[in-house]
Amino acid sequence: MAGATPLRFANLHDVELCTHAATGERRAFGELVRRHGSAVRGLLRRMGAQVSEADDVAQDAFLTAFERIAEFRGEGTFAGWVKRIAARSYLRRLQREKRLGMFGSETLENEPEGRVAGDADAAIDLDGALKTLGPAERLCVSMCFGAGLSHAEAAEALNLPLGTVKSHVKRGLEKLRARLAPGGAVGEGRRGNG
Repeated sequence: MAGATPLRFANLHDVELCTHAATGERRAFGELVRRHGSAVRGLLRRMGAQVSEADDVAQDAFLTAFERIAEFRGEGTFAGWVKRIAARSYLRRLQREKRLGMFGSETLENEPEGRVAGDADAAIDLDGALKTLGPAERLCVSMCFGAGLSHAEAAEALNLPLGTVKSHVKRGLEKLRARLAPGGAVGEGRRGNG
């Protein structure tokens, strides 16, 4: 009988798993971690966390989610909820470590992990393209599209004006479109007439 319990949880919907977890059923929550752990770590990596840091923050986010599981009402997805917890946790970590300050224009031009523009023949993936964005753009795009935060929520979390976040997202998306378009790595700085 004990062997049937994990299989039973594997077949349940996330909302049902959350209901079981809220009653203290750790195996139900373990199934949620199994399902969504890699997506949460991936989001944190896109936001700029190193592998070990992404693992640590993801673990903290899932612990927080377990402690607050009764607050999850199923109005959105569990994945979106735990990603928002992780994104906010990562931002608090950056602020504590003084790695997150007000993003100035000189910071936006930094491409700490960017690819060389002549690397057009290399396979282009979203993670690689995100790394070419400046830190502020990468954070804002990742928070709004990866963690599902609204522009206003991202602005509040980053302690930035709403218009600044919207600008970072807009510029970041434009750069990603140019980067991911066929031949985009070569013609990054050029705009067509289309």
